[in-house]
Amino acid sequence: MRISAPARLHLGFLDLNGSLGRKFGSLGLAIDQPSTELTLERCEADAVAGPEEARAQRALERFKALLKLDRNYRLSVSETIPAHAGLGSGTQLAMAVGAALAALEGLETELRSLGEMQNRGARSAIGMAAFERGGFVVDGGRGARDRAPPVVARAAFPSAWRVLLVLDPRNMGVHGRREVEAFENLEPMREDVSAELCRTTLMQLLPALAETDIEAFGQAVSEVQRINGQYFASEQGGGIWSSPEVAELVRQMASLGAVGIGQSSWGPTGFAFVPSSAKAREILVALDAGAKAKGLSLVAARGRNHGAKVENLEQHPI
Repeated sequence: MRISAPARLHLGFLDLNGSLGRKFGSLGLAIDQPSTELTLERCEADAVAGPEEARAQRALERFKALLKLDRNYRLSVSETIPAHAGLGSGTQLAMAVGAALAALEGLETELRSLGEMQNRGARSAIGMAAFERGGFVVDGGRGARDRAPPVVARAAFPSAWRVLLVLDPRNMGVHGRREVEAFENLEPMREDVSAELCRTTLMQLLPALAETDIEAFGQAVSEVQRINGQYFASEQGGGIWSSPEVAELVRQMASLGAVGIGQSSWGPTGFAFVPSSAKAREILVALDAGAKAKGLSLVAARGRNHGAKVENLEQHPI
């Protein structure tokens, strides 16, 4: 089996107050690059090779135990999303391994269940939803049930729009135990702040997406990012960006006509939106040399309106 899984942007939380019985709530988008790609086949002894080998090995061992599989497999990882960059690398790798096993062995297992088996979806279901169906997604936050947040809205992302990414391979966003501590340190979000985030999402962002109005969409994304950035500033160095160099470059993108600037999750990856591939090329040409001088890289991605691709290589050989 061969699996190709999309990266995702996490555009912000909606309710870190929780007084209505649900907490977090997230906005996110599946994008076509970078991606995680791997192949899985049966063999005489387990073997894992490629980038993120240790992570992939853990996922394989855990899924074999949970799915009660006593066969052995060769797992070859050819490409991975950069780790701890705010692009959902861990969720996509884990779910790709699980989906490959389930498909190879003919198991009737829901994709969402595979993510929950690996303890994904503790705060956000955006990565799981990106793997399942892609598109622009809103999840409804964690409730009383011990389940990943439900998807409450999904929309196709306009095919003409592009997502400009600023990648900083030198730095990593908050993750692991440090991330847990960061959430523990934060005071509950004020109810009026949560209300404004939800109102902006429902009455501006989603309608703008439905009407393909990139200016209104960008304004809404920027506002969600501004509020979230201020809330998390104390846990990422006192500012709303984890990488000052990324922040500077994304602001330059805005000065050249990009909209909806922000940071995905804890960063360091920054993003902005433009209405066309031509506009994306114009901005990337203008900024590429400066980005490289700072050790950064630029990518023009598309929204991905479908989930992970699963191929049986026996039926469709390379």
